[in-house]
Amino acid sequence: MKINSIFTAGLLFFLGAADSMAVKIGEVAPDFTLTSCEGKTVKLSDYKDKIVVLEWFNMGCPFTERHYKKGHMQSLQSKYAEKEVVWLLINSTNPKHGNYRSLEKLVKEVKQHDIKCTALLVDSDGKVGRLYEAKTTPHMFVVDAKGNLAYQGAIDDDGSFLSGNPAKAKNYVCLALDELIAGKPVTKAETRPYGCGVKYSDPPPLRP
Repeated sequence: MKINSIFTAGLLFFLGAADSMAVKIGEVAPDFTLTSCEGKTVKLSDYKDKIVVLEWFNMGCPFTERHYKKGHMQSLQSKYAEKEVVWLLINSTNPKHGNYRSLEKLVKEVKQHDIKCTALLVDSDGKVGRLYEAKTTPHMFVVDAKGNLAYQGAIDDDGSFLSGNPAKAKNYVCLALDELIAGKPVTKAETRPYGCGVKYSDPPPLRP
């Protein structure tokens, strides 16, 4: 992929100051209802008493692609599924954007990349993305078994453009999940997300 085409699709963002978050760490994560790419209705509250990962997803973003092309994100999804962690992908790409995928194409994408998420949810009007103030793909959120937000931010500490290696990075989501599973508080609850901006139909103004 050429650099120019990447910037046409959307500039790269490194955003997410803690004091700008609509959803605060330690507070109840807002419930939502979305439809999966397979046509099933999914509510966050369906997973009461479970640890839930929310991952903002867009395979048209090179940062997302980097985490999936060698199976790294899929391996994490499988690993934590064995520990009864729910992993929800949320696609908030608006229908007028070039990265938009129909339900049929999303299903094919899941199969093509052997994605191991619990469900891929469609948020094409961006309501849930805006509710959580999801800024990038990927932007990660972890909800603890009590329904409170325990982590938000980057998947890891390597936001290198295309050249990063997820296998060698410090993975913040894994750290948060391991601590929650062990019954411990999350020691690093917020980081700055990196990646491509979420493709909302009318992006909110950028905050410092």
